[in-house]
Amino acid sequence: MSEEILINVSPVETRVALVDNGVLQELHIERSHRKGFVGNLYKGKVVRVLPGMQAAFVDIGLERTGFIHAQDLVPEFVEGESRRAELPDIRTLVREGQTILVQVSKDPISTKGARLTTHITLSSRYLVYMPNSPHIGVSIRIDDEAERDRLRSAVESAVKESDGRGGFIVRTVAEGIDEDAVVADIPFLQKLWQDLNDKLAAVDVPAVVYQDMPLTLRSLRDLARSPIEKIRVDSRLSWTHMREFANDYAPQLINIIECYQGERPLLDLYGVEDEIARALDTRVPLKSSGYLIIEQTEAMTTVDVNTGAFVGRRNLEETIFKTNMEAAGAIARQLRVRNIGGIIVLDFIDMQDPEHQRQVLRTLEKALEKDHAKTKITGVSELGLVEMTRKRTRESLGQMLCEPCPMCRGRGEVKSAETVCYEVFREILREARAYDNEKFLVLAASVVVDRLLDEEAAYVADLEAFIGRTIEFQVEPLFNQEQYDIVLV
Repeated sequence: MSEEILINVSPVETRVALVDNGVLQELHIERSHRKGFVGNLYKGKVVRVLPGMQAAFVDIGLERTGFIHAQDLVPEFVEGESRRAELPDIRTLVREGQTILVQVSKDPISTKGARLTTHITLSSRYLVYMPNSPHIGVSIRIDDEAERDRLRSAVESAVKESDGRGGFIVRTVAEGIDEDAVVADIPFLQKLWQDLNDKLAAVDVPAVVYQDMPLTLRSLRDLARSPIEKIRVDSRLSWTHMREFANDYAPQLINIIECYQGERPLLDLYGVEDEIARALDTRVPLKSSGYLIIEQTEAMTTVDVNTGAFVGRRNLEETIFKTNMEAAGAIARQLRVRNIGGIIVLDFIDMQDPEHQRQVLRTLEKALEKDHAKTKITGVSELGLVEMTRKRTRESLGQMLCEPCPMCRGRGEVKSAETVCYEVFREILREARAYDNEKFLVLAASVVVDRLLDEEAAYVADLEAFIGRTIEFQVEPLFNQEQYDIVLV
């Protein structure tokens, strides 16, 4: 297996692609005028408390106020111990006008403001520091119990010796790393937190107190882990900064950070640009000639699996099984590439054999193990659907790169020319009853006018005879297919 990180840097945006055996697995984009906010700390002001929702809105200086739930205000808890019904009334936790230190846990998405929390975390290469929690934990992605115990014991001992408060979570990249290198992050994170506390009193409200690192450095911290073989960046300045960062925090990465100076654009060389274009399409072809249909809505995302032209060799059940097995791996990759989060419903082709269902689910779970985002699969429902969730912290690729179509306003469909013609007829009848004019002038798109003068010509003549007035038509080149105006002459 060959994994590489490709970093394309330009004055307007930075793009980071994680490539496995030449195939794009993950894509991160940060634009200079619209950087992500996840991980940033803000000194904010509570502007509204909503007891009915157990939530509050906080002004942190962004375009929209941030949203914080009572669950993110109470002291941190071990997952699974707290229930929403047991939370105290949010009015006992915050009040309007109160100054509060919050961290962004989810970027603003669509019309929603940023999701906030008071459970502050600061990340380094090997550790996540939780200044308000005494918990010492290890990433669940580290499976080896002996390794988990080794890392936990090392951190616990170092925390006791430092006499500092707060807790730590050992990150996945720390697996197999020397204990001294792991615990070296502890005094750095504690000092950083102390500096931020000292800075708080001097800043106004609302204000940013701490900003996370740029995407180039975050890629070293969060993505560069075994078995990454190469990290290629096409900017010499960024290459210099990355080597300096690696020298201080991840010396083992220095030798694999390369400055790409080829004539052909870096992402073109690996076919990433084509992959990005395909990731914006709703249809995803499979090698077996089957395909996926991915539809993203505000509430959830649906993925439909189809056999397409694949007819198999043995029988229908075997054809369905092979298509679903291939689709399971493709779905996991598409969720990562497109960064789709929230509720996801997978409509695999119906399988009669329970063992086939179990194998498809195992394949899906195995493929999702590499996903940096937390996922949860509920199994096959009574309707044969697989329901799952994927943690959403930032906009999906489609939301970041696209905007609603001005023609259909995001519906994905426009009214047919025939439908618009009949709307014109009904509007003319309404106007004829209300006004005493000589004739009507219809302004519409060319496809509508052409249909009115051709297929609907007989109906136009009948309508003229019925209302006793003349109807004329004129093409308006700036109108879309659904637009029209009726002028009384």
